Amino acid sequence: MSERYPTDTEDAREAAVEAAALAVQRGELVVLPTDTVYGIAADAFDPAAVRDLLDAKGRGRDMPPPVLVSSPSTLDALAVRVPGYARALVERFWPGPLTVVCHQQTSLQWDLGDTRGTVAVRMPDHPVALEVLERTGPLAVSSANLSGMPAATDAEQAEEMLGDEVAVLVDAGASPGGEASTIVDCTGDQGRILRRGALSLEQLNEVLEPLGATLTDEGQASA
Repeated sequence: MSERYPTDTEDAREAAVEAAALAVQRGELVVLPTDTVYGIAADAFDPAAVRDLLDAKGRGRDMPPPVLVSSPSTLDALAVRVPGYARALVERFWPGPLTVVCHQQTSLQWDLGDTRGTVAVRMPDHPVALEVLERTGPLAVSSANLSGMPAATDAEQAEEMLGDEVAVLVDAGASPGGEASTIVDCTGDQGRILRRGALSLEQLNEVLEPLGATLTDEGQASA
């Protein structure tokens, strides 16, 4: 059973962040608020914890989780051959609801699932999530829901679906965004939207067109 931590006062928030960080370090799962929807999180460098995350959601290795980071500079620690258009999008939309899929660093000692040599990375725009990430380092994070169900946008929904699977649930009220991030494949010469979300194709291309670049939209709507 999870322990739920409020964040409505400074002391409560500190206790929640500390509890979440300690749980991650113990290899346990936690539920965190983000700017989009609530997420279920594990230490990205703990293969057993990542497996537990996928099991909790009812997902297989064919759906590896994205990685959340606390700083744009961490992208270069996780990814290689990051194209200029990806950097332009990150500069404009991080922190925020943009996930970029890049070629992963081959030296990384982790197992996120069947990634085909790529990693999906995002920096969330939520103070509590960023405080946890600053203490834990990169986290494997997927939307807090059972596979096929709508993503949780508050702690109650997350607890109902995943309460038995996580050690700590950080409650920061309703998600400010309520819509999943837009996922962009940045592994090729031209970027592709893989999943539509909070950022539209028009918003993304507005940044890229002055650079002589555009994205294509091959995405599914976010579940």
